[in-house]
Amino acid sequence: MKLPSSIKHFKERQWELALMLLSLHVVLLFGFNDIVDRAIILCHYGLFLLWQPIWRTNDKLSPPAAILFLIAGVSLIFFAGWWLLALWLTGLFGLLGGRVFSSRARSTRIGYLLAAGYLLSVLIMWVVPKLLDASEDIAATHFVVTYLLPTLPLGILLTFREPEEADQPPILDFFYTLLLMLLAVILVLGSFAIQASSSSNYAEVILKVIFGLAFTLLTISWLWNPRAGFAGLGQLLSRYLLSVGMPFEKWVRNIAEHAEQESSAEQFTQSAMLEISTLPWVSGLSWITDDSHGTYGYKGSHRADFEFHNFHLSLYTKWPLTPALTIHVKLLTQIVGEFYEAKRREETMRQSAYMQAVYETGARLTHDIKNLIQSMSALCSAAEQTPDNESDRLLALMRRQLPQLNQRLALTLDKLQAPRKEGVRMMDVAYWWTSLKQRYSQVGNLTFGSPELANIEVDAEVLDSVVDNLIQNAIAKSKQQPGITIQCAVSGSDRFCIDVVDTGAAMPAAVAEQLFKKNVSSETGLGIGLYHAHRQSAQAGYRLSLADNRDGAVRFRLESVNQS
Repeated sequence: MKLPSSIKHFKERQWELALMLLSLHVVLLFGFNDIVDRAIILCHYGLFLLWQPIWRTNDKLSPPAAILFLIAGVSLIFFAGWWLLALWLTGLFGLLGGRVFSSRARSTRIGYLLAAGYLLSVLIMWVVPKLLDASEDIAATHFVVTYLLPTLPLGILLTFREPEEADQPPILDFFYTLLLMLLAVILVLGSFAIQASSSSNYAEVILKVIFGLAFTLLTISWLWNPRAGFAGLGQLLSRYLLSVGMPFEKWVRNIAEHAEQESSAEQFTQSAMLEISTLPWVSGLSWITDDSHGTYGYKGSHRADFEFHNFHLSLYTKWPLTPALTIHVKLLTQIVGEFYEAKRREETMRQSAYMQAVYETGARLTHDIKNLIQSMSALCSAAEQTPDNESDRLLALMRRQLPQLNQRLALTLDKLQAPRKEGVRMMDVAYWWTSLKQRYSQVGNLTFGSPELANIEVDAEVLDSVVDNLIQNAIAKSKQQPGITIQCAVSGSDRFCIDVVDTGAAMPAAVAEQLFKKNVSSETGLGIGLYHAHRQSAQAGYRLSLADNRDGAVRFRLESVNQS
């Protein structure tokens, strides 16, 4: 039966690993003195190159990697010795032990455990005694090394490896590989140091070293997690790895200060990019946003691109970024991007606020001009309907009203030139009330009350705009509903209050609910004018409300909020 390609690939990898270890075993047993032994070393190194877990076998090696492999091979062949073999075994032990932690399949881990166990065993029971010239101290292990340890590489061929990594690049856990390699080096050098400084038996030396390492690892594992106020070595190591090469807190604080100081997104981006360019490992950078782009420094030999929303950053470094620095830069790019988006939103809100002010001012001026035109129409109507024998009365009316209309028109033009400035024209309420009655004296269905008004100063500009709008809306409603009457009443003993009441039909509940909250479309003209009248009243310290809304009594009320 023909095996699938993925399983066949893993079977080949098992054979390569097993044959590499068996060839190494032959070298260890027969030495490396004659040319045959060196040929076996070359065979072992070739099998290692076929198996090696660092590069794909079908990838093209770079010149530095090829030179490194060549130097390692020449050293093994021409400078073979027990110290070099000990170093070579510690490196293999680190590579195989690191693969144990990076492999997901259980059967794969078993194969690597057998290989790592073989390397550690021959290192302790064969190579280190050769270095210390202490082979006689553990002569009993000669049989074990010669006949029993080779079963471990052979056992690798019996483990079924699952094809879980057929299309994946080789995975090398650098941290565990380095840790296991250092432990093996400590084992070798520790044994050598203790043997050189004492006359102990090698078995005693190796037991001391092994138990010392075990006790050290047990202590580190106990201190790894947080304990009674101690953050734990794991957290300290993570904090160090996430801050290596970059003062994170200081950098973020500087970026936040730039965000507070700069008013525009473009200026903030330039300041933030200048802050990044000061990092010692950055040779240059370039950025592109929706409204700006630029570069700092020069293009180095290594480039990394980062993107967050519409913020693109290209970072040029003097050497390749480590994983910790890559995480850093991604996080910092996100922070800069968030600040950039916030600045863009601030600019958009400022522009929207300005356009809103222009819109509201234009809408308010439109109603002011409409009220002025209606007031002038009332005066023209009075002039047309006044008999010749009452010309003196008409002239007195014109003399009183025309200056007021002229003043109101001048204030309206001032608002048009400076949209954010509000005109204030304070006037005695009795005088303002008299002027209002004279303006609408020709409207037949409009009646005014005759109260006794206290000496209260009111904002005539706001009252003219709001009350004229209420009266004109009621007059327009009377044209749609003939026969209704309009009454305007004012009281000013304690608090100023003016009511405009008509006897027409009540407004629909849906319209009344949204009347002062937003623009409401209405055939009678109610809606947009009252919306702006409500805002204008609130800004001037008054409150406009719909006091009653029932058939025969639709009452709008304008009153002062504070005591006069």
